[in-house]
Amino acid sequence: MALSDLHAEVIRCRACPRLVRWRQRVARDKVKRFADESYWGQPVPGFGDPNATLLLVGLAPAAHGGNRTGRMFTGDRSGDWLYRALHRTGYANQPTSVSRNDGLRLSGCYVTATGRCAPPQNRLLPVEIRRCRPFLLREMELLRRVRVIVGLGKIGFDSAVSACEELGWSTLTRRPKFGHGVEVRLNERITLIGSYHPSQQNTFTGRLTEQMLDAVFRRTRQLQGTD
Repeated sequence: MALSDLHAEVIRCRACPRLVRWRQRVARDKVKRFADESYWGQPVPGFGDPNATLLLVGLAPAAHGGNRTGRMFTGDRSGDWLYRALHRTGYANQPTSVSRNDGLRLSGCYVTATGRCAPPQNRLLPVEIRRCRPFLLREMELLRRVRVIVGLGKIGFDSAVSACEELGWSTLTRRPKFGHGVEVRLNERITLIGSYHPSQQNTFTGRLTEQMLDAVFRRTRQLQGTD
């Protein structure tokens, strides 16, 4: 299977009735500032370089971000922060991500999420995380050159840990705990790093600064030997 085949399968998924109802409702009702736009309103596939050595794992598409634009971390303020940081550290060709056709390209980096559908109140149910896990597992198997994984937020971090355990990629005897800047060597090949999610809750309060986010990606460069 190629990543393009997996992406098509993701888009067709209807496994979680609650999420299907919610993302379709949001796409239908919209919000005033995007009233004239056509929403994607489907599961959102991963995005980036098929030869990536860096994998980012987030939570899920935002209702009026990825669920509107059809691309991970695109069209919302979390994405503004993330792609600016990726641009500053050489992973993105431009600092903005507003639509699937805006010319953004990632080099050496791939962005995905725990869940592929926008959830109500940005909260996935445990059963929804489990149903979506096979997509992440297969994505990771296809991204054969990944050497560093960044978990964006606790859920993204924990999802990455669980996926690596299921794939037999972790040699740890104790499950690592999430924290910003936490660095864990999962095996001789792969390192996992934790980062606060670039959500407005974190960026507006100063819990996460641009300097802190840049430091995470400077460290991934060091671990990849490209700094």
